[in-house]
Amino acid sequence: MDLDPKQLVLRRVEEEGIKFVQLWFSDLLGNLKSVEITAQELPSALEEGVGFDGSSIHGFARIDESDMLVRPDPKTFAVLPWGNVARLICDVYEPTGEPYRGDPRWALKRALRRAADMGFSFYVGPEVEYFYFRSPEAPELLDHGGYFDLVPPDEGSELRRETVLALAKMGIGVEAAHHEVAPSQQEIDLRFSDALTMADALMTTRFLVKEIARRHGIHATFMPKPLYGQNGSGMHTHQSLFFQDGRNAFFDPEDPVYLSPVAKGYIAGLMRHAREIIGVCAQWVNSYKRLVPGYEAPVYITWARRNRSNMIRVPMYKPGKEGATRIEFRAPDPACNPYLALAVMLHAGLEGIEQGYELPEPVEQDVFAMTPKERRALGIQELPGSLNEAIAELEKSQLVRRALGDHIFEKFVENKKIEWDAYRARVHRYELDRYLTLL
Repeated sequence: MDLDPKQLVLRRVEEEGIKFVQLWFSDLLGNLKSVEITAQELPSALEEGVGFDGSSIHGFARIDESDMLVRPDPKTFAVLPWGNVARLICDVYEPTGEPYRGDPRWALKRALRRAADMGFSFYVGPEVEYFYFRSPEAPELLDHGGYFDLVPPDEGSELRRETVLALAKMGIGVEAAHHEVAPSQQEIDLRFSDALTMADALMTTRFLVKEIARRHGIHATFMPKPLYGQNGSGMHTHQSLFFQDGRNAFFDPEDPVYLSPVAKGYIAGLMRHAREIIGVCAQWVNSYKRLVPGYEAPVYITWARRNRSNMIRVPMYKPGKEGATRIEFRAPDPACNPYLALAVMLHAGLEGIEQGYELPEPVEQDVFAMTPKERRALGIQELPGSLNEAIAELEKSQLVRRALGDHIFEKFVENKKIEWDAYRARVHRYELDRYLTLL
């Protein structure tokens, strides 16, 4: 008789000698939270969940409604690469048994249900960029390499390789890994999977990258722009929709660029709502230091087939191959909350399909080389230039409110306004260097 997923988890714990199990979940901003239990407590946790104080988790409940439960998803069981410890990713519930409206994972599940109701499954493959530094106190480089460089002896390559092996042991596929453009910058490309599995994998990837580096006395950071004058870290997110029968809904063999009407509507949705959703996909003050001209990061709301100056690109590595047909959204960065970011991307794309948005013409020339007059003539809009501007756009968005739900939406906007106020009230080093002697 086949065992159910919970029984399979308990069997693996016994067979592999697991002593402790970490129960992971995400707060509002995508910070990983965990409660650790012994293997003896796991049967109860799988059946009933584990209680915690929601008022102590950022963006969760008020103190007068603080009792919450985390319930492990048995499909997420994996053994950590060290010791006799496993992890399970959890959903957050009310004591009544209802899903908690402030749980970011639940927001993504609701977005996926909307896609399913339209006949689609959502698949993504992110390119995760990050930096290694000597310490968290200052961005001291490990190397001076560039894109695809092999720089022996390269500590970063060894750390990255160990991380890829650790990810594989935990069941997370990696397509490729390499040195990125900036010195001390790395990239790990995760293998395409369904969006919920990928959001869980992104949380795990960030944890492993940082923890493996820490064990070697190195600091890893997903900060979008830690170095002035160098490329920042993005999370180019390849995405496509599939029909329930397994066919790629983005593929049309008769189209010149092999894009179906579904794909074109999806791209149009991302473009029309880009200014609204970017505050979730690039959620920090520092995110907008990356989204400036001159560093390969998108600034203008355009799409093209190969041109990497555009916000959305249609990769042409294998033209005409159904399984490889996808679009690449280049605006997100790896410090976002992946559950919320994937949810708003999907809602924007589905809106474009559902409402029949018309896709603008692709922009194959270098957008950055155009004059403002040329961009205006083509109707090219810009992404917000600061977190403040992004949150102002987000706050007006009914699409983002529907995507996140009222609770997450209002808490997120409140948090980002506080962050911006703290930032703009601070006197920064640039101002002292520029004005202290001059004025």
